[in-house]
Amino acid sequence: MADAPIDRQALVRRHRVVLRTADPRSPLTVGNGEFCFTADLTGLQSFPDHYPVGPRDPEARDGTLLGTMSHWGWHATPAAEPYRIEDAMISYRTPRGPVRYVDQSGAVQGGTEHGTNDRDLWLRANPHRLHLGMIGLIRTDRVPAGEPLRPEELEDAEQVLDLWRGELRSAFTVAGHRVSVITACDPDRDLVGFRIESTALAAGVLAVQLSFPYGSEDWHRSADWETPDRHRTELITEPDGWTARRWVDGTAYQVRLAATAGAALRPTGRHALRLDHDHSGALELRAWFTPGPVAGPVPEFAEVAERGAESWAAFWRSGGAVDLSGTDDPRAAEIERRVVLSQYLTAISAGSLPPAETGLICNSWRGKFHLEMHWWHSAHFPMWGRPELLLRSLRWYHGALPAARELAAVQGYVGARWPKQVGPDGREAPSSIGPFLIWQQPHPIHLAELTHAATGADPDRQRAVLEEFADIVFASAEFMADLAVPTDRGYELGPPLIPAQESYGGIRARLWNPTYELVYWHWALDVACRWQQRLGRSVPARWREVADKIIAPAPRDGIYPAIEVDPYTIRTDHPSMLCALGVLPQTTKIDPVIMAATLDDVLADWDWSSTWGWDYPVIAMCAARLGRPDAAVDALLADRHKNETLINGHNRQTDSLPLYLPGNGGLLAAVALMAAGWDGGPERAAPGFPAGWSVRTEGLLAAF
Repeated sequence: MADAPIDRQALVRRHRVVLRTADPRSPLTVGNGEFCFTADLTGLQSFPDHYPVGPRDPEARDGTLLGTMSHWGWHATPAAEPYRIEDAMISYRTPRGPVRYVDQSGAVQGGTEHGTNDRDLWLRANPHRLHLGMIGLIRTDRVPAGEPLRPEELEDAEQVLDLWRGELRSAFTVAGHRVSVITACDPDRDLVGFRIESTALAAGVLAVQLSFPYGSEDWHRSADWETPDRHRTELITEPDGWTARRWVDGTAYQVRLAATAGAALRPTGRHALRLDHDHSGALELRAWFTPGPVAGPVPEFAEVAERGAESWAAFWRSGGAVDLSGTDDPRAAEIERRVVLSQYLTAISAGSLPPAETGLICNSWRGKFHLEMHWWHSAHFPMWGRPELLLRSLRWYHGALPAARELAAVQGYVGARWPKQVGPDGREAPSSIGPFLIWQQPHPIHLAELTHAATGADPDRQRAVLEEFADIVFASAEFMADLAVPTDRGYELGPPLIPAQESYGGIRARLWNPTYELVYWHWALDVACRWQQRLGRSVPARWREVADKIIAPAPRDGIYPAIEVDPYTIRTDHPSMLCALGVLPQTTKIDPVIMAATLDDVLADWDWSSTWGWDYPVIAMCAARLGRPDAAVDALLADRHKNETLINGHNRQTDSLPLYLPGNGGLLAAVALMAAGWDGGPERAAPGFPAGWSVRTEGLLAAF
């Protein structure tokens, strides 16, 4: 049995999600990487107010977890005047002289801007990801007709997310009528389909409503339902259905709609459509969202559902798998559940842009994506044998490269400087934190190296990866080498900067040598040098010199501090120094004995309420590399608020951040390392798990 292949279908299906109440924290989503539809207990979006995303600004309204989102669906509110990011730049003193940085007027407190001018507010809020449209059931048997369905009206409900098929099945009773709904997403089109069976449709009790919002500049909302005059919706009848055309300022898109013969669609408001079906059979509705004209006829629901099921079955059969069912330790089943659900949740947002921290489910940071989080969203894909899912977003850097080169040049550096918080155009947003972070800079090198490693021993595939991403790797390395400050000690990282642990934002103008970033500079520049050699090119002398001579982190009292200057270590936010051995492999810059003492120090006394979901995988990876597998497992399942994994797999952080995909991606990276091992690690199988655990694996890539 030990040599038998893992029964992947059984592995996945034992972690299907089953809901019997409208859990406001756990909606369920279908998606294809480029497009997601998040549904409530009805399988549609019938009561979005029941699934709130809390505001950071106490004066703002709640958002909703029920989103219809795509990687192409962005909106910008018209600016009062032509604001330019260059006008938000101010000069900072650096070891090489004055350098201009994109800063923010005012301040952010509790996640909300205070005293920030209109220019910076607009630049921070635009563009923002747009909710493309709400599709839900309404009651049509009472006055006023079209009143929203309420969750308390559902009886005998059961909803199942079939992960193997990527399909949502919902059943419930309303007003004495049994209702069943199947929700499916096409794997290649931004198209969601529904099959609704119920006598409530023909009896005039239920109908389907489609409604469309304006965009929102709020941090947490993707829809503004209060300003109908600011956008336009037009319904056009087609030979086989309808097209809803949308104009939201400079954003135009359309929704191609098709339904069962005999269904009738009519406007019930400026931005609302009602679909009625007076027949006793099932109502099938397909909604195809596109930024331009639809190419070809709208497929039938059966085709959408079958294509989706085939795609998800192929996903689960390919790549890596970890089966812990043979382990008696009760922790094993929970880790396995989190692993399976995290694979699904990260895949449905793995598209042509790096994901936002809440993916394509709801907005956070206005739906913008954070390049320092790209590793946490996507590095696990090649580790799990699915490098093609990383390649989708890694290729975004090609289009963003000119903007990154321009940012570096404006500051007087060579190469490309990758910003932190961006939209699809790659433009930085004003902030007192983001423009001073540097740990995103080596990420493209790390991600490209993972992609290269995942090609195996195929020289043609290896060469293709090297050639495709050479410009990204080399431009990133050029800036890194230029940013390093030559001193009589070697090379150092100087101000202004903020490390991954953002607690030091207030001292950015005098901060030197964060532990994690020093080691990351050493390791990533060494990788870039190897890329030059693999391509038969000469290694730039400055790269080699900085990689070798960047100073090692200096311990204090036998442990590594977060930074080299006072206050050395603030015990809030990320324990980022642990990344220097865990996320990164063993290097000459880190003493594992000192890192072991550092890990103990963190575990003994850290402000866990201030941590984030990916901090626990950081601890697990560090503990595993230090030969402490029990501590690694304990970290993955630590009973901390920010490490909570809900029934739907979401890593909840706060009311305003009700899911957090870096936590899911970090978990997958940690489990891959623990299960597949790492270069120079113990020879035994699954060295990051406790001895005696049954850890069956397939298709995993050993870590560096």
